[in-house]
Amino acid sequence: MSTCATVSRQLDEPLSATAPTATTWLLLEQPGPWGARALTSSHLDPAVGRALERAAQGTGVRVALIRRPGRHADCRAPSRRQVYAAHTVPGNAWLHSAVSAAPEQLLDLDFAALGRGEPHTFDAVLRGRPHTGDPLALVCTNGKRDQCCALLGRPLASDLAAGGLQGVWEVTHLGGHRFSPTLLVLPYGYAYGRAEAHVVVEALRGVREGRVTLEGCRGRTAWQRPGQAAELAVRRALGEDRAEVLSVTGVEGAAPRWEVTVAHADGRRWHVSVAQGAAVPPRPDSCGASVLGAPARMDVVAVREPAVAR
Repeated sequence: MSTCATVSRQLDEPLSATAPTATTWLLLEQPGPWGARALTSSHLDPAVGRALERAAQGTGVRVALIRRPGRHADCRAPSRRQVYAAHTVPGNAWLHSAVSAAPEQLLDLDFAALGRGEPHTFDAVLRGRPHTGDPLALVCTNGKRDQCCALLGRPLASDLAAGGLQGVWEVTHLGGHRFSPTLLVLPYGYAYGRAEAHVVVEALRGVREGRVTLEGCRGRTAWQRPGQAAELAVRRALGEDRAEVLSVTGVEGAAPRWEVTVAHADGRRWHVSVAQGAAVPPRPDSCGASVLGAPARMDVVAVREPAVAR
């Protein structure tokens, strides 16, 4: 039986507007095995994991576990863990890092403030600082969620780390198993699918230069799916790769059609019509799906630059 990623490739399923959504990512190092719901099925105290899930709900913050690439012995808690927080909204994108000996410290964070893009709570509670190292490349490798993430994601993460690429971590879940290997690049928050090593290298180089790599891009996690589709469509129409110059400033309508406004830092604006359709033919959403599905896709119908009044 073909894997979900194989079927998705064969059908040439579009990657655009399939990124997970979060204004802010909170990442906690947790070595060892991960279960399907990693926050409550790993060596992290499940009570802490459940409390983190509750604290993040409705704030725009997404909590995930990370670990270094490589073999993962059934080890217990490290004495000190790496922690990151990254805000992904243009104009206020940032990445801060800290080291913690007690993961329950994260429960003292003001999650609403983090979701709004205010790093002070992270810095105050965890003694965090702006991250001065390389941007982060997070490769989904959680085989308990879907086998494709392990079969395709883990070799990619290992190869990148073995090649000396800094900032590479394995991450618990990014969604879109059928697009494995999936990748999230921080601080800008662009997600990628069917990622190959050369794309990751270029994406990280782009971040260091303030650019976005569009090959394999699924969208920016700061936006909901219609906004992801609209922003990528404007980028491609303009050939615009500067990371921080485009923002989604308005979304009107509801499924199956939206009118999205995308604004440029230079004052230009575009109205983008986005329509929701179903993937045809039906295909597995993941390798664990018992029935075939028709995942919703976002199709850009039109990109219009309003006339400038004279």
